[in-house]
Amino acid sequence: MATVLASFDAGETPERVALRDAVRALLAGLAAKVPGRSVEVRVPPYGAIQCVEGPRHTRGTPPNVVEMDPETWVRLATGSLSWDEAITQGRLRISGNRADISNYIPI
Repeated sequence: MATVLASFDAGETPERVALRDAVRALLAGLAAKVPGRSVEVRVPPYGAIQCVEGPRHTRGTPPNVVEMDPETWVRLATGSLSWDEAITQGRLRISGNRADISNYIPI
């Protein structure tokens, strides 16, 4: 995780495997912290999870989605970027009234 953040801070692209592993580990951490199936968090191309208790969907695109690039996710999940900053900078694509997961991050 630290090497991925250091790469971002240096303006470099982290190694693909390290970035993938960091994204997946942080997604797994969120799923464990906030189990449920009412919000889908997507970080293409590395992963997606469902979390947050509440109504769940069974087919098609879920009504509550949070999608972002890998750098944004790593920074949000580790606390080096706030939810409000990410929104202000246009780094999040969110839909649905339950999609605000700011209370659950950083992990």
